Amino acid sequence: MDRLDALRGVAIVWMAAYHLCFDLNFFHLFAHPQNFYADAFWTTQRTAIVSLFLLCAGLGQAAALTAGAAGPRWPAGFWRRWAQVAGCALLVSAGSAVMFPRGWISFGVLHGIAVMLLLCRLAWPLARPGWPLVLLGAAALASPLGLEHPFFDTRLTNWVGLVTHKPITEDYVPVLPWLGVMLWGLAAGAWLMQHRRAWLAGAVPAALRPLAVLGRWSLAFYMLHQPVFIGTLEAGRALKLW
Repeated sequence: MDRLDALRGVAIVWMAAYHLCFDLNFFHLFAHPQNFYADAFWTTQRTAIVSLFLLCAGLGQAAALTAGAAGPRWPAGFWRRWAQVAGCALLVSAGSAVMFPRGWISFGVLHGIAVMLLLCRLAWPLARPGWPLVLLGAAALASPLGLEHPFFDTRLTNWVGLVTHKPITEDYVPVLPWLGVMLWGLAAGAWLMQHRRAWLAGAVPAALRPLAVLGRWSLAFYMLHQPVFIGTLEAGRALKLW
């Protein structure tokens, strides 16, 4: 799925640029300090990046489920990949606890993807016709509106998403409302695989092939880019380069 991989590669590059800016700000290397938690320029980008990742995850699940339509819905290959995502999510929690003891990541984007991948597989029978998935996705996106409850404000329960206030954490991608984005990706992917398969599986121009390669290694890049960025900036500070 070269085109889908290239789209995922775009998300990776955008995410890396965002994180590099965050790290530069964290190390006080911006001439004008930025507020990544409240400034709309940064918060809007974060929302768009996460949305693109989840949309790609939904598209990818539709492609995999369509290709393996004659086989089991829960093949061994899916569980291997799921274990990789879940394991990396635990590593992110551990690493963030060292760097951000107060705002460590208990349910970030990888945690959310791990749970939502299971829910998307369960929802796959609704893909034909696709409109039930679209409606379910819309309901998920709208669910936090008016359904918030203090019960969901603890670290043990805030993964659901129906919180009364955003928790103190460096990354937070709860099931609700974000499941809606992945379900829409799943619905779009099911339609594309049936009616416009080349839009996802077609070849990409030579100039975009590096993005497709990057997209195929998205999880590895995700896990490595921040240690490389932070390590480089720490080394530069130790050497008094900045």
